[in-house]
Amino acid sequence: MIIIGLSDIHGDTAYIGRIGDVLKRADFVVLAGDITHFAHANQAARVVEAVRRHNASVLAVPGNCDHPDVDQWLNSEDINLHPKSLVTEDIGFAGLGGSIYTPFNTPFEYSETQAGKYLSEVAADIAEDKPFILVSHQPPAETSCDRLRDGRHVGSRKLRRFIETRQPLVCVTGHIHESVAADRIGETWVVNPGPLWRGHYAYAHITGRQASVEIRKIL
Repeated sequence: MIIIGLSDIHGDTAYIGRIGDVLKRADFVVLAGDITHFAHANQAARVVEAVRRHNASVLAVPGNCDHPDVDQWLNSEDINLHPKSLVTEDIGFAGLGGSIYTPFNTPFEYSETQAGKYLSEVAADIAEDKPFILVSHQPPAETSCDRLRDGRHVGSRKLRRFIETRQPLVCVTGHIHESVAADRIGETWVVNPGPLWRGHYAYAHITGRQASVEIRKIL
């Protein structure tokens, strides 16, 4: 199974067409939040439809820069993983949208306590023995994927504990633009491909209960 992860599109669809052939070959395309640039459902629809021109199997979570009606629109399209799951015969998908509080008062922020509540909802829907992919706009704490330019880690500790406990195969994340990286928490790959407009995407190959992950450059 091939999964392509895109993050922080911020309403800019220019690069989506450039990876059309890549998207067509994927089993699923996951969008890890900030689909819009502080915009609403109409911009989210434009982005999702740009991806669907190449692959209809799209799943997503809203990011902290997406207004509440983006979350509602994703629900209406039955592609929203925040904070819920989708279980196929082979694999599960689960999600966490938005982010913990930032200094910028963006549209979709919450406390670590609330993050824990969201993740409890996710955990209830995924069987303990089911391999799954986690799509989280907010990265987990203390990885290469949540580090600011000054070296501070700003990821979610509740999310890290969830990953340590449940060990998804892959966590596709974003949010921290400068932390383009792939890292591990136990057996879980954590991958932040960075904003799509910077020219990268996440490529995950799933075989049973094994995953390999790369950050690939858009040529």
